[in-house]
Amino acid sequence: QVQLVESGGGLVQAGGSLRLSCAASGSIFSIVSMGWYRQVPGKQRELVVGITGGGSAYYTDTVKGRFTISRDNARNTVYLQMNTLEPEDTAVYYCDADSVIGNYWGQGTQVTVSS
Repeated sequence: QVQLVESGGGLVQAGGSLRLSCAASGSIFSIVSMGWYRQVPGKQRELVVGITGGGSAYYTDTVKGRFTISRDNARNTVYLQMNTLEPEDTAVYYCDADSVIGNYWGQGTQVTVSS
């Protein structure tokens, strides 16, 4: 199994920045790729950005140029740096790990951007 713990959400004004962290533990050797998703009430969870084992990142169009995913392999942690935040970025953000033994989610962290 893989356990994921997110942190770093909060309330920020439009134009501000936040950095989310996702710490992985357990069967981390089985992880193929990781990513960040977000969900607002009444809508489907959507992919924000993913990163492959080789380090290739793929962003949804609405966050390109504003969000950056990175990882620290020594700490088994993936980060999401979010800059120039907009009210439309308000959502619960979830960390996801796709592994050879299954797909795993973190508990989610709320990001609220005020206008």
